[in-house]
Amino acid sequence: MDLLEQISMKKKVRVGGVPEHFNLAWHLANENGLFSNEGITVEWHDVPGGTGAMCQALRAGELDLAITLTEGIIADILQGNPSKIIQFYVNSPLRWGIYTGINSDIKDLGDIQGAKYAISRFGSGSHLMSFVNARNLGISINAETDFLVVGNMDGARKALAANEAQVFMWEKYMTKPLVDSGEFRFLGECRTPWPCFAVVATNQFIKEEPELIATVLDIINKSCYALKFKEEEATSMVAWRYQLKLADAKQWFSELEYAYSEEIDEIQLLSILNDLKSLGIINRLPAAEEICFEPNIMLNTQNEY
Repeated sequence: MDLLEQISMKKKVRVGGVPEHFNLAWHLANENGLFSNEGITVEWHDVPGGTGAMCQALRAGELDLAITLTEGIIADILQGNPSKIIQFYVNSPLRWGIYTGINSDIKDLGDIQGAKYAISRFGSGSHLMSFVNARNLGISINAETDFLVVGNMDGARKALAANEAQVFMWEKYMTKPLVDSGEFRFLGECRTPWPCFAVVATNQFIKEEPELIATVLDIINKSCYALKFKEEEATSMVAWRYQLKLADAKQWFSELEYAYSEEIDEIQLLSILNDLKSLGIINRLPAAEEICFEPNIMLNTQNEY
């Protein structure tokens, strides 16, 4: 069999994710040949628009897998996205920074009642986490008037500079360079009260390629494990690749907890769903198999959440 025939026989997987440090393990697995050694071609798609944009791509059949925010994909599945969570990817919470423009009249979190939020899309993390933050602060948000869709980080920078919006929420460490440069003012942070990232597959891909999915998950979990236990090398790589200060990369990496497993704890999932419902992010409590790939759901009575 010649090289061309070998290439044509490889299984292709279209994977989407934000161009951020959390997904370094995917890039390293790809670059180091871990997928190609198993006859798999991973076609990676950077999605700077975040979870909202990935949900649209999954719906349109433009992606087979995506690494999305947990709250965003659950909400979108309940709104008809034909996809399932096949495992959690990052168990640790996402630390969302809360920002305003440097020339804004907002000086601290006590000033943001009534402000307009820049969000990438409705249903995105920057949209949904504003409700988590509002609950934490005991303030209200008008769902119809308090949001401005800006698409991505560049759109948010323009909106805050022009005072078209006054508040923006994004991952703390990836946004810190804009604070260091004096473009954004950091007001505080808001952590997700659940595992922050999930690996998602379209129902069609699950139906057609269950064995391929299992192989991909095994590879990426091993890549995450290898990355996490090379701390000094990994933090230097994160700082270089994502233009972060080394101290910030070290702090982020020390807080990072990958899932390492395709098993989805049903008790943990029910806790997440109850929290999302209490926040108004979802309007009903679905069965676990409506949200997640059923063979990977495990009832674990040993854990407490």
